[in-house]
Amino acid sequence: MAQWQTVVWDDVVNLNDYVVEVLIRHFGYSRHAADELTAQIHTFGRAVVSTGIRERMEADVLAMHGYGLHATLEQLT
Repeated sequence: MAQWQTVVWDDVVNLNDYVVEVLIRHFGYSRHAADELTAQIHTFGRAVVSTGIRERMEADVLAMHGYGLHATLEQLT
């Protein structure tokens, strides 16, 4: 079965603190892990925040959109 990933992209709208809180609330990341992912988003323009089956990743992308974050779905090769 193919694996997919949810990618959150940097934007000019959302503050880092907000992104950290979203990652903690939705994915259950520790504050340290959420800080690290947010730093990746800010520095590299994107970070993979979840990996799994397509249906679950689609739900995560929609959830990120619901929080006002720019997120996309990518298939792992």
